[in-house]
Amino acid sequence: MESEGTSVLLDHIHQPEDLKRLTVEQLEQVAEETRQFLVEKLSVTGGHLAPNLGVVELTIAMHYLFDSPKDKFIFDVGHQSYVHKILTGRKDKFDTLRKYKGLCGFVKRSESEHDVWEAGHSSTSLSAAMGMAVARDLKGETNRIIAMIGDGALTGGMALEALNHIGHEKRKLMVILNDNEMSIAPNVGALSHYLARIRSDRHYVKAKEEFEHLIKKIPAIGGTLAKTAERVKDSFKYLVVPGVWFEELGLTYLGPVDGHNLPLLLDTMKQADKVNGPVLVHVITTKGKGYSPAEADSHKWHGISPYKIESGQVLKTVGPPMYTEVFGSTLIELAKQDERIVAITPAMPGGSGLLGFAKEFPDRMFDVGIAEQHAATFSAGLAEEGLKPVFAVYSTFLQRAYDQVVHDICRANLNVVFAIDRAGFVGPDGETHQGVYDIAYLRSIPNMVLMMPKDENELRHMMKTAFEYNEGPIAYRYPRENGLGVPIDETLQPIPIGTWEVLRPGSDAAILAVGPMIPLALEAAEAMSKEGVQVRVINARFIKPMDEAMLLQLAKEDIPILTLEEGAALGGFGSGVLEHYSQHNVYGLRIKIIGVPDYFVEHGSVKEQRKEVGFTAERLVSELQALVPRRRQRA
Repeated sequence: MESEGTSVLLDHIHQPEDLKRLTVEQLEQVAEETRQFLVEKLSVTGGHLAPNLGVVELTIAMHYLFDSPKDKFIFDVGHQSYVHKILTGRKDKFDTLRKYKGLCGFVKRSESEHDVWEAGHSSTSLSAAMGMAVARDLKGETNRIIAMIGDGALTGGMALEALNHIGHEKRKLMVILNDNEMSIAPNVGALSHYLARIRSDRHYVKAKEEFEHLIKKIPAIGGTLAKTAERVKDSFKYLVVPGVWFEELGLTYLGPVDGHNLPLLLDTMKQADKVNGPVLVHVITTKGKGYSPAEADSHKWHGISPYKIESGQVLKTVGPPMYTEVFGSTLIELAKQDERIVAITPAMPGGSGLLGFAKEFPDRMFDVGIAEQHAATFSAGLAEEGLKPVFAVYSTFLQRAYDQVVHDICRANLNVVFAIDRAGFVGPDGETHQGVYDIAYLRSIPNMVLMMPKDENELRHMMKTAFEYNEGPIAYRYPRENGLGVPIDETLQPIPIGTWEVLRPGSDAAILAVGPMIPLALEAAEAMSKEGVQVRVINARFIKPMDEAMLLQLAKEDIPILTLEEGAALGGFGSGVLEHYSQHNVYGLRIKIIGVPDYFVEHGSVKEQRKEVGFTAERLVSELQALVPRRRQRA
C-alpha cells in the first residue's frame, strides 16, 4: 500500500462525474488510493473496514458506468457504502465518521441525494429495489435500479422472498451479489464470462425464443419436441451454469466474475445492462482487500476500533470486561453444569460473545445465519423437546423475529432464554441499531419474564435465574458497555422472580431505575441529599413482572416516584408502573417517567446520546425538585 499523501487522483474526485473522465488504468489508481484513504482514516475513527476494502472496484465501476442519483444504488445493510460516500462528495468529512453530528456509518438520505435507501439491518435491498423498479415503470421512467447485496445477507428470508417476486415480475433490475466467501478458479471464471456474453446478447435471446416458437408450430410432435429440447437445454444449463438457481427463479445470471479486476468487472456490468429484465451479476470479492491484517482476519476487521496501521494492533481501552464477555464466559460455566444448554445466534457469534462457547461446545452451538425468525422458532423447537436454548441476539435484531416470539414461543409458553445484547444506546452504530424498543415490545406479551442487571455480577445471577426458571420464556438484557468492575461472586444464586432491591434508603422520593441508569440515579440522589431531600434508589431489575409489594408500599407511603430507563418512554417500564397503579385502583400519586423520547437518536458516543435525551444528573435533580412537595424539601 502506498505511503501517506499520494492521493493524486482521489483528491480530484468530488462527484461521480469526475470518475467518468478517467481511463480504466486511472480508475485502478483511484481504487488503490481509496484503499489507502480508508485504512488511514479508519485507523483513527474505527468503523467497517474489511467490507469496504472488498467493494472498492465494484463501487467505482457502478459510479463509472451508471448515473447516480438518477440511477438508484441500493446498498444492503449500508455499512459497505464508505467508498460510495467518498465518490459522492463526502471524502472531506471522514474525520467525523460515526461521530456525534458527523458522517453516518451507514447510508443516510439526509447526507446526500446519492443515498436513496437507508438500512442498518440486512436483506432489505432487493425488496426496496423491486418497489422502486415497479414505481419507475408505473411512472413511465427509464432509470436503472441497482441493488448490491452480500452473500451473507442473501441467507435472509426476506431477500429470498424478494428474489422470487423479482423473477416473477420480470422488471428491468440489476442485482449485484457481492460474494466474499467463494473462491474463484480461473477456468470457471473464463467459462462463465464466455457464457455471460452469449446469454446476455440480445440476438442470442431473440434467436432462442424464435427457435422455441418455431418448434411448437410443428403439427402433432411440436410440443413434444419443445419439451425434449427444454430438457436438453436444462441439462446443459445444470452442467455448466453456476447460477442455475437464480435462472430458475427468473433472473439472468452472469458470473462469477473477479470483483477486483476492473476491466472484467466493467465489461460484465455493461453486458448486464443490456439484459431487458432482472439480471444478477455474481461478483467475487476479498474482504479486507489490500490491507494484510484485514485480509488475514476479515471477521475481526469487519467492524474495528482504532488501530495502528503498521502492525494492525487494535487500540483498546483498559477496563472491566464488557457485559458481552461476562455473558459468554458465564454461559460456558453454566453449560458445563447442564448439558441441556445450547446457544443460538443469527450470524453474530463474535459480537454476541459466543466464540468461546462454540470452541468449548461445537455440537451445542448453532449459528443459523442472518435468519432471526428461524432462530426464534428453532429455539422454540429445541425447548419443546426439553433442551435449554439460549437465543443470543442484539436488541435491534430481535425486532425482526417479533411474530415468532409472540406466536411460537410466548403463546406456547416455551422455556426459551433470550440473551438480549446491545440493550439501550449503542453509540456509533446509531439509529438503526439502538436497542431501546425491546422493553416496550416484550413486556406486553403474556408469559414473558424480562430482567436487566445493575452490574455484571448481577447479570451472572440472572443467567442462573433463567436456567432454573422452568415456567416459560425469560429474557435478560444488557448494554453495550464495560461492566462496573464490581467483585464477581463465584457461587451463583437464582434471584426470586419479580423482586427489586433498595440500593439507597430515602423517604422523600423514590427513583425506580433500570440497569445502566442506576449509577445516574445514585448520583442524583446524592445531590438531592445535599438539599435535605432523601431519595430512595431502587434497582428495578425485574421489568416484568414488577415487584408489586414494593410498588404498593411506595403508594402507601405516598412517595413521589421517578422512573428511569434507557428505553422508549412510550410503552416502556415507566408505563408499566402507571399501568400497575391503575390496575390496583391507586390514584393521586406524583409520578414522572424518564425514558428515550419519541424520535430516532442518531450516532455518537453513548455518553453523547444520553446527554442529548436528558439522561444527566442535573436533569434528574431538576425533575426531583419539581416532583417533591415543598414540605418535604428541607433547607
